Amino acid sequence: MFGSRFIRDIFRVCFGVAAIAAGLLFASASPVRAQANWDRPGADYSRTVLPSGDPAVCALQCERDRKCHAWSFNYPSVNDDGAVCWLKSSVPARVQSNCCVSGVRGAGVVEPRNSANEFEIDRPGGDLRNIEVEPEPSGDTCRAACEADEKCRAWTYARPGYINKAARCFLKDKVKPPRHRPGYISGVVR
Repeated sequence: MFGSRFIRDIFRVCFGVAAIAAGLLFASASPVRAQANWDRPGADYSRTVLPSGDPAVCALQCERDRKCHAWSFNYPSVNDDGAVCWLKSSVPARVQSNCCVSGVRGAGVVEPRNSANEFEIDRPGGDLRNIEVEPEPSGDTCRAACEADEKCRAWTYARPGYINKAARCFLKDKVKPPRHRPGYISGVVR
């Protein structure tokens, strides 16, 4: 009753519809992302000091190494030569820690975003003054210092190890253009 050509055409149409549906499903799924302020202790097989201090470099190292299943990036600290990338042979459970960004293979690096703080952003220039502050993951102390100074319009927080051993807060009387720079958090208050 039905010819083999007709059955093949029906099969092609069904296969095409299924392929389009699968493509739409994958396109709408949210991507896997790295987690800022989380560590994945254990299963380390490689330790690399990263002079750039950029967690995206660590994620890329994991992508290029078939043995790597997960990674942790430690921000520069007073005890290390610089930032450290740890590649892992399995996917250990994550533990909250302000020292790190971690992810699994295939995860890009996305720092938290909100309207007040600009992660991985420097606003160079326009400095009123700079002060040493306690290390923190969000830059909120620096933002509060800017809000308390009526001359301050913007601020930049530099994590420890990016300018010197201590964390620094730069209060600014001008709002300068943002520049991508790992290890920095900025914001505009006025």
